Amino acid sequence: MPVLSNNNRRRHSQRVWISLCVAPMLFSCSTAPPKNSDNLCSVFREKAEWYTDARAAAERWGTPIHVQMAIIRHESSYGEDARPPRDYLLGVIPWFRPSSAYGYAQAKENTWEWYIEQTGNHGADRDEFEDAVDFVAWYTSLSHRMLGISKWDAYKQYLAYHEGQGGYRKGSYRKKKWLLRYAKRVEQTAKQYAKQLSGCRESLERESSWWPF
Repeated sequence: MPVLSNNNRRRHSQRVWISLCVAPMLFSCSTAPPKNSDNLCSVFREKAEWYTDARAAAERWGTPIHVQMAIIRHESSYGEDARPPRDYLLGVIPWFRPSSAYGYAQAKENTWEWYIEQTGNHGADRDEFEDAVDFVAWYTSLSHRMLGISKWDAYKQYLAYHEGQGGYRKGSYRKKKWLLRYAKRVEQTAKQYAKQLSGCRESLERESSWWPF
């Protein structure tokens, strides 16, 4: 499947970032999570470049925007440097983290390396939204190809995302009631996001079309 040149994508991101920073009265340069993560229209209006990134990922891999964003919302709450909480030795001494998951998509190091190898997106960073949303769309498209899960099925896609394609195939999620409940929350967010996006996508398209960079 064709992938856009990483150099072109990175130059585009740099131009957008510079343009945001030279207009502080109109846009925010903050990487803080969006103020209203429950409303996808609000998210994209606050983070205008995110809509362009998510749309590009959807076009490249076929996973709809609302599914991508629901997974990221529940993986990291849109925190660029999110990590799993540390375990505590004897209940008081900070210890190791349970996994190497990091960034918007909470991708583990080995899975992220696999993504780079498969896509050629060298230089991709887990704390860059553009790369993270592309990773989620790539991974869900892989689950579709390997497991037959619809790219529109946020519930099953999240189970495969959390457990890995091998774990999903073995049914490892079946004994994890908490995970099944959480996947339902992801599914509900995806449905909510889809409904919201249908009401603002036209205006988002207009706003992104005049962007001069």
